[in-house]
Amino acid sequence: MTGPDLPPVAVSCGEPAGIGPEIIVKARRALGASLPFFAIGAARHFADHGAISEIASPDEARAVPGDILPLLAQDIAGDAPPGKPDPQSAAGVIAAIARGVALVQDGAASALCTAPIHKKALKDGAGFAFPGHTEYLAHLAGVDRVVMMLACETLRVVPVTIHIPLAEVPGALSEALLEDTIRITRAALIRDFGLPAPRLAIAGLNPHAGEGGAMGREEITRIAPVLDRLRGEGMDIAGPLSADTMFHAAARARYDAALAMYHDQALIPIKTLDFSGGVNLTLGLPFIRTSPDHGTAFDIAGQGVADATSMIAALRMAWNMARSRVQDG
Repeated sequence: MTGPDLPPVAVSCGEPAGIGPEIIVKARRALGASLPFFAIGAARHFADHGAISEIASPDEARAVPGDILPLLAQDIAGDAPPGKPDPQSAAGVIAAIARGVALVQDGAASALCTAPIHKKALKDGAGFAFPGHTEYLAHLAGVDRVVMMLACETLRVVPVTIHIPLAEVPGALSEALLEDTIRITRAALIRDFGLPAPRLAIAGLNPHAGEGGAMGREEITRIAPVLDRLRGEGMDIAGPLSADTMFHAAARARYDAALAMYHDQALIPIKTLDFSGGVNLTLGLPFIRTSPDHGTAFDIAGQGVADATSMIAALRMAWNMARSRVQDG
């Protein structure tokens, strides 16, 4: 199977009261038929933003003209007017995600791209028991550990710990977690990004990477032993490095992905470099998942002013990753 023959990318609608439907339609207009994808959702949430064509199966998406969005209809209850999430929509939104996963797992779609969800609406309306998309996708895939990567043209970065208070990071930062995160990240760089020998840069936890123990000992007791062990397996790993000198242009040229120890240490650099074009990826799943690196933006929903740059980047990355997997065999 060659790149052009790959199944289309599935795009779940996300929170219908947010900007998801709008940016999906805008992405279709921007990309046309050059990148085949279809949306999963209710027609009424997309129709105000542009032309749609309902399809019965993913393989019909390629026949839809490039200025029209192919839509696989999903029943979603509730009104969900722009900017006002409706808990009645929750079950349908969750079902759209699960349907996208099933299509990718069955080979009918090459990847899944997810529009932003509103977790409170899903919890209030359907008892959604997961912290977010990532955990739900891991549950559907039956995997125990996944990794979040944020990527743009100039940087790929992975936070080892994610949505926990800063005070809890040192306790959560175990050798097992760090090693798993490195292994999952490296495997994805090889399989999904076509990098046969990935170069990884690992940040320290403390200022100046602990400065030899003067500013903290986690680098000595937890981080360095893992890195030494993995270097012994032949991995190209630099670190632990001082995080404040890892993200300028010359430093970024020396690695293919950076691993940071906590959320803001990872996300501040990429949001500074490319606030609109960042992509959220879930590594470690048996299928490809990307997402725009932003939320539902209720404050501008329905106004026609939402920026689709991140959605376009997420679709392109999903497609390129799918092509890389095919070429890798």
